[in-house]
Amino acid sequence: MSDRVAILGTPFDRLDLRAAVARILERFDEGRRTFVITANPEFVMIARRDTEVARLAHEAELVVADGTGVALGARILGDPLARVPGRVLVDALVPELARREASVFLLGAAPGVAERAAAVLRRREPGLRVAGAYAGDAGDDVDTAARVRASAPDVLFVAFGMPKQERWIARNLASLPSVRLVIGVGGVFDQLAGLRRVPPAFLHRVGLEWLWRLAMEPSRWRRQRVLPIFALLVLRQRLVGR
Repeated sequence: MSDRVAILGTPFDRLDLRAAVARILERFDEGRRTFVITANPEFVMIARRDTEVARLAHEAELVVADGTGVALGARILGDPLARVPGRVLVDALVPELARREASVFLLGAAPGVAERAAAVLRRREPGLRVAGAYAGDAGDDVDTAARVRASAPDVLFVAFGMPKQERWIARNLASLPSVRLVIGVGGVFDQLAGLRRVPPAFLHRVGLEWLWRLAMEPSRWRRQRVLPIFALLVLRQRLVGR
C-alpha cells in the first residue's frame, strides 16, 4: 500500500494528527527541511486545473487533510484519511517547538494580525521564541523574503491563503536557508488573534467545522460551491477505479 492516498490527483499522507506531528518533529530534529501543505477540497479542485499547484502538492514533504471534505472523499474511495486541520496542527506543534527552543516567524494575514497571533502564542507558550511577525505581500519576493531571511527563523508559518501561500513558499524557500519547517496555515492567524471564532470542540469531533465557518462567514458559500462537484468527481474516481 502506498504511503499516500490520491484524491483527484492530489496526494495525501496517511497520517493522523499525532503521526503528522511525530513525522514533522523527527525531520526537524534531523535538520531536514519540511514543507507542509494543509489541503482542503478547494485546494484539490485548484490543483486539477493548475499544473503548478498540482506539482507543489507532489513535491511537498507532507500533505495533510485539512477538513471534513477531504476525509469524506477518502472514505468514498474506500481509503480513509484522518483530518489534520491547520489550526489543530499548529496548536499541537507550538509546545513542541517551544521545548526545542525553535524560533518561529509568522508571515501573512492583514496588517497587525500576525503580531497579535504571535502575542497569543507567546502567552500560551512563554518559552516560544518568536523571530518575527509581518503581514507581508504574497506577490512580493523581495522585501517580504528579506524580512524573513534577516530574522533567520527555524520555522515559518505562512498565512496568505491557499494557493497563494504555497506559491510564495515554493518561490522563496530556497532563499531562506535557516527555515527547517514551513507550513501554509490559511486563516489560523485570524483565529489566534480572535478575529474569527474557533469552532466548538464537539463540532470538530463530528466534522462540522465547515458548517460553523459558513454560519460565521456567510460569504464562504461562494467558495464552498465546489464541494458538491468535488464529491461527484471523487465518486466518479471510485467507480472508474473499480
